[in-house]
Amino acid sequence: PRASLVEVGAKMVRDDKLDFVLALGGGSVIDTAKAVSWVAGLPEGTDFMSIYFVGGKKRPAGLPVGTVLTIPAAGSEMSNSCVITDEKTGNKRGTRSFFNYPAFSVLDPEVCYTLPAFQTACGACDMAAHLMERYFTPTKDVELTDNLIEGAIKTIIKYGPVSVENPTDYEARAELMFAGTLAHNDLFGQGRDQDWASHWIEHELSGEYDIAHGAGLAIIIPAWMKYVYKQDTARFARYARNIFGVGIGMSDEEAALAGIAANEEWYHKIGLKTHLSDIGIDDKAFEKMADRLLVGRGSAGKFKVLGREDIIAIYRLAL
Repeated sequence: PRASLVEVGAKMVRDDKLDFVLALGGGSVIDTAKAVSWVAGLPEGTDFMSIYFVGGKKRPAGLPVGTVLTIPAAGSEMSNSCVITDEKTGNKRGTRSFFNYPAFSVLDPEVCYTLPAFQTACGACDMAAHLMERYFTPTKDVELTDNLIEGAIKTIIKYGPVSVENPTDYEARAELMFAGTLAHNDLFGQGRDQDWASHWIEHELSGEYDIAHGAGLAIIIPAWMKYVYKQDTARFARYARNIFGVGIGMSDEEAALAGIAANEEWYHKIGLKTHLSDIGIDDKAFEKMADRLLVGRGSAGKFKVLGREDIIAIYRLAL
């Protein structure tokens, strides 16, 4: 979702005095429409990226937005978030607000039948990542939402490959589409600290190299897991046993590593790469991306608080 297209859309709204914005597409289209709905109300030429996305000022109310979802992935059809990339600076940042919730969203699994396998896989990876960001938490005694998240991830693990292999399987598409929506409407995030380091680290990657967000997450998440799992080995062991069914009878350390390996293998199963070198990216921009990520932020993550050197180390693990 590019800032330049937000400006184009905002101008169209102003010039034609429109009173509604309809998004037909996936997360990038929906987030662009969300931004258009309120940037149109700002004076033309306003640097909305630095003020609202990097600067942290809350977005104002705007025009109502409706969505027709064609790529289940980002969950933007029922979330309070909006992520935009500034091509001039490489910043890819989000803003959260009640005003980001769409007025309505249409979810029809048949619309997804013609999605390329790669887009289906990226979408499945992204929606599972939204759940992981909530699952790996330092908050204790959240058994109900732990169980809900595990069930949702298991649904994605099961139906992601089916949708890739059989794109016109209605039931698989429906399960995946609904899981993606629930994964990011924050029902499962209530009462728990959420991490989001993997998303922030990937945002810098896709902001720098313009790769698909889900494809970037399949690379960053295994590296993040390997770097932080000792922060709470028992939680990673639970993830392995309850979601992938591996690590039964093993020590928590062994189970945690088995779960990380199973998670990475699932990415391979749906056709995604898991190393930067697999997609031709080297280490030249690691420091630049880490520095940019921390602009306006002191650190990243809640499961394990990450500083600059930690972020660079995760990029290196992803090579």
